[in-house]
Amino acid sequence: MQDREHYVVGIDSSTQSVKAIAWTMDGTPRAEGRAPHVIKTPHPLKAEQNADDWWTAATDALKSLTRQVAAERIDGIAISNQRETMVLLDAEGRALAPATLWLDRRAAEMVPLLARELGGERIHAISGKPVDVIPCVYRLRHLRETDPALLDKAAQILSVHDFLVRKLTGNAAASWTSGDPFGIFDIEKKVWSHEILDHLGIPPTKLPHAHRPGSFIGSVTADAASATGLRIGTPVYAAGGDGHCAALGVGAISSGIAYLNLGTAVVGGLWSPTAELSRYWRTLTSPSGEGYLLENCQRGGAYFINWLLETFAGSRSSAEIFGKLEAEARGLPIGSGGVTVSTYLLGCMDPHWDMTARAAFVGMGPETGMSHLYRASIEAITLEFVRSLEQMRTVGIEADRIFVIGGGAESSLWRQIVADASGLPVIRSLSNQASALGAGISAAVGHGWYENFAAAARAMTRLAEQVDPDLHTRDDWRALSARQGGLYPALHGVI
Repeated sequence: MQDREHYVVGIDSSTQSVKAIAWTMDGTPRAEGRAPHVIKTPHPLKAEQNADDWWTAATDALKSLTRQVAAERIDGIAISNQRETMVLLDAEGRALAPATLWLDRRAAEMVPLLARELGGERIHAISGKPVDVIPCVYRLRHLRETDPALLDKAAQILSVHDFLVRKLTGNAAASWTSGDPFGIFDIEKKVWSHEILDHLGIPPTKLPHAHRPGSFIGSVTADAASATGLRIGTPVYAAGGDGHCAALGVGAISSGIAYLNLGTAVVGGLWSPTAELSRYWRTLTSPSGEGYLLENCQRGGAYFINWLLETFAGSRSSAEIFGKLEAEARGLPIGSGGVTVSTYLLGCMDPHWDMTARAAFVGMGPETGMSHLYRASIEAITLEFVRSLEQMRTVGIEADRIFVIGGGAESSLWRQIVADASGLPVIRSLSNQASALGAGISAAVGHGWYENFAAAARAMTRLAEQVDPDLHTRDDWRALSARQGGLYPALHGVI
């Protein structure tokens, strides 16, 4: 009965908003509160937020939530956070400067410099992250170069997770998966890397202790309870990075289960018992605390599709336009009539790690229409992910099914293309708020609702329809993948 239910709350503090969702023991979202975030771009290379706005949005979302469910029925809270975002606080807990986001590229010149100083392969081996502008380590190197006084004055360097835990409990606390994306975390030892921090001249005491996912990390204070409507003493448990939590939210924390989030950025990956390294993925600590995630990330992702429709088709929100394109694209053959796409509108992460990469359409003829460009874009994004899975197979990590989430998963065409291109069954997950659910699962495990993460994921995640691959098309997809994968090197230096 609903009047006897207890809940865990998963807070998803993402780039554009905060969502606070109360989850039941079977993963039903019983209540939700939301509040927006504002991104400031004072320079084309800078993306910033006011860290106090994270707390304001979180309190607004939680106050909305606690008006819908009784605070005394909330057994625990955990936070999923936008990754590679950090803020520097003074000794009184005040932000010394605007928080820098994962979108920030001010440290671009520091990327090759730090790679020369420490060795790109060494950075990769410690952090699991190939050399790239996104991890916070390069912004810290930028501060050491351009504003060392600010870096030295900082008493704490925090992620969004750590900052919100501080506001809720009075003390900052990191998790393995909130620290992992910074690029200064040793993913095998599960501690902040003294080697990298020493090079940057940053004492480890500026970083909060990093806890295993699901660990108890504090209780809601009287002040936080007053601001949010939560009960004083409500336990807070460690969760962390939103991509990590999304994998947990679809149950991709054991062998064989790949996940694919067809969102603004297309992110997918596969669980591994060992920390395998490659340019085809980032190696992350697992949200369950056991093993690792091998994560493929395409910054452009569905953003590229949205840009294409807004720029050339008139709108991405018109159901009529979208329905027409889907129907026409479904009628086209594999390969979209020879049209091949580089979707690197926002640069390229894996496998090329080239933020100067650009987008391109090639192979167009007089018969080419918008449906060709649309289908070819979906094919290109899908095949980028499939090639990463194929590389994982070479190190003995193999998928036997793919769980898909995100706005793109609503497209039956896209789901079929993923199935056919990969040769694997594709199952749509109903966990569309997967990051918030992953945080909720972390709280459920921490509070003892379930014995472990595997049991919690089985109980709280939900799946919908399955699409099986057409294995007769495998040769056609392999040929297209070879052509599409060759586009970047062919165009490199030309665009």
